[in-house]
Amino acid sequence: MRRLGCYRLGPIWKALLVFVVIAFGGQLLGVIFNKSWMQPERPHSLYSLPSENSQGESLGSCQPHIHIMFLKTHKTASSTVLNLLYRFGEERGLKFALPVGYQFGYPLPFIAQRVKGCRGPHVAEFDIMGNHMRFNKPEVEKVMPADTFYFSILRDPVALAESSYAYYKNVAPAFRRTKGLGEFADNPYKYYDARLRNNHYAHNLMWFDFGLDHTSNFSLALVKRGVAAVRRNFKLILISEYFDQSMVLLRHALCWPLDAVVSFSLNARQQMTSGRSGWMAKAAAPAPLALTDKQRSKLREWNALDWHLYQAFNLTFWQEVERFGRSRMESEVALLRTKREVLTRICLHDGGRPIEASRIRDKTIRPFQSGLVKILGYELQSGLDNATWEACLRMIRPEIQYKDLLDLRQLPRAQQPPAAGGLPVKREFSILRTEDHGGKRLVEKDWDGTILFRNQTLEQLDIGKK
Repeated sequence: MRRLGCYRLGPIWKALLVFVVIAFGGQLLGVIFNKSWMQPERPHSLYSLPSENSQGESLGSCQPHIHIMFLKTHKTASSTVLNLLYRFGEERGLKFALPVGYQFGYPLPFIAQRVKGCRGPHVAEFDIMGNHMRFNKPEVEKVMPADTFYFSILRDPVALAESSYAYYKNVAPAFRRTKGLGEFADNPYKYYDARLRNNHYAHNLMWFDFGLDHTSNFSLALVKRGVAAVRRNFKLILISEYFDQSMVLLRHALCWPLDAVVSFSLNARQQMTSGRSGWMAKAAAPAPLALTDKQRSKLREWNALDWHLYQAFNLTFWQEVERFGRSRMESEVALLRTKREVLTRICLHDGGRPIEASRIRDKTIRPFQSGLVKILGYELQSGLDNATWEACLRMIRPEIQYKDLLDLRQLPRAQQPPAAGGLPVKREFSILRTEDHGGKRLVEKDWDGTILFRNQTLEQLDIGKK
């Protein structure tokens, strides 16, 4: 500006200078007076600036909950829920209880020593816990504060069985022995052996995740005790089929702004297509997952503990909606969906349509791959400014990569430094080469070392790098 003062400016240049000062002056002042150039900056929210969009009805004088425990049940849209917890905590500098790997010793019951920071005499204080575990309340209480808000999410056991079969086909022995889910549903006792590792994915999986005995003989008395135990331990149970309504109830229970629960569906399977509901509407199921009505009924009988658990809390869920108010709920759901649609246009390429991982140019945000179908992800719009790009990236960052990033920020001395742009250092995918009768074959391992795939090509496995 001092150098410009040495020259006479014509009308066009004066107008240009005024535009530059108006458009960028605030950002320049922010750089000058903000300390972020001296120290790491806390991530910006996409909603950090005033917006014409409403935040929904006022929550009054309540204070936002920051001590939160989410039981991340399997194949229930729980990855999407965990993402919004990660975002909320990261934006506010909260402390996460993170596992040593990617799960808290699952499928073994949770113990406090599985949390990073709980091994030594000086146990760190944590705000948010949400990675996969088999629930064990006494051990969780050793880690989380006394005022922690506990919640979880359930899904119709038939839909869950379809997703579990697609994802864990090569992991659960009961699934591996069948050609399709229908064959398993026709006679599950023929294929299921409770003694075999990872067969819990094939039988009453939600009951198992809540720390209950999923192999017990069904009885109404047992169901009543299990439901009562879940009610004692959890203040709110969401229903994945009504994901947007669940988000409204959650945000009021936590005293969070509506923007904090706006999300994109994560970890979705290929046969899903996007719908206005925000979760995913099914298309025709592939042959291995096709079921008749009779087979669906058989799966509900096979997963009777899960079915009764789901029915009980589905009823409770709608009772909560009635107390909240139907018209009030419809209004907030409409607002939430509008916000999602706006963010989809801002953040996501190709109208927000999920794409195969191999088509995502940024390999650091390709979702982990497992099972019969491909897990889809998103491509960000080009030309976003830095703050918007960062906020949009947080909304689509897959669970594994997000956990790695939080690890790097919480425990920088125990980790390698982050790569440019604050992203975690890229790791090589876990591929083990072994010899077979026909020559070389590939064996891919899950997070806990469980073998997932055999005889896949390197090109196929490339989409699963993490």
